[in-house]
Amino acid sequence: MNPTQDLGFFHLLAKQGSLAATARELGVTPPAVSKRLSVLEARLGVRLVNRTTRSMSLTAEGELYFAHAARILVQVDEVEQLLGRHRAEPKGLIRVNASLGFGRRYIGPALADFYARYPDIEVQLEISDHPLDLASHGFDLGIRFGTLPDASFHARKIASNRRLLCASPLYLDKYGTPSKLADLAQHNCIFLRQNESPYGVWSFTSGGRTQTIKVQGALSCNDGEVALNWALQGHGILLRAEWDIARYVRSGRLRLLLEDQTPSRADVYAVYPQQLHLSTRVRRLIDFLIERFERIDHLDLEDVQ
Repeated sequence: MNPTQDLGFFHLLAKQGSLAATARELGVTPPAVSKRLSVLEARLGVRLVNRTTRSMSLTAEGELYFAHAARILVQVDEVEQLLGRHRAEPKGLIRVNASLGFGRRYIGPALADFYARYPDIEVQLEISDHPLDLASHGFDLGIRFGTLPDASFHARKIASNRRLLCASPLYLDKYGTPSKLADLAQHNCIFLRQNESPYGVWSFTSGGRTQTIKVQGALSCNDGEVALNWALQGHGILLRAEWDIARYVRSGRLRLLLEDQTPSRADVYAVYPQQLHLSTRVRRLIDFLIERFERIDHLDLEDVQ
């Protein structure tokens, strides 16, 4: 086994986090993975992994080997992309984490189209109701909304996400239309329970000032489609991304509310751990997503007055 193959094997093992998961990826048995790891450790003369019957963790030497393996493998990939025909045709595995609604409705179809354009790419998408730690779960890329969690991430904005207040005429005809932010306290508001966002708190910006409003309502959900359907059925006021409500506003099934107020933005970012160098295939995917979301549905508010 040559050193580059050893680096690739150990990089996969560290990202998968278990012998069994690595065996599944390689199409071999866990004992075969264990034997290959032992051969690698014997060649290097150090223990790379602490193994128990239920878990594994990297030793200090293993962490060092993994960090350099990631850097070297990216450099090898870059050289191959530059020198060979694969410069225009990226190849290899990309693992992506995205949220439930956005991942299902937008990222899933986008990844399918990306694969259609670059058939040498392999994509694994994991959709979760909470953002997963990218490094410990072995993801190359995460799709995140709004403020990034900390400085340990690099990020590129892939889409603007203007949010708007709206409600169905069914609801407004029955309960009236709010004329100012304070009126929202008297209305049934529909909440999305996502990530760690404060429950029942909406923020608005007007004249350079941010105002936080505590609202209430009987209906909440962690799925945007469900919340949108509740609004369409006349059950309350919803704060939602314009691309999700644009077609319903145009058709008249939803009406925009308090248009002089600007809800806080929740722009969409592609993020990746700072300690990882960005491979050509992941960079190509980010470029693809930016291009794709430039065409996402936006409202011209003058057209829906």
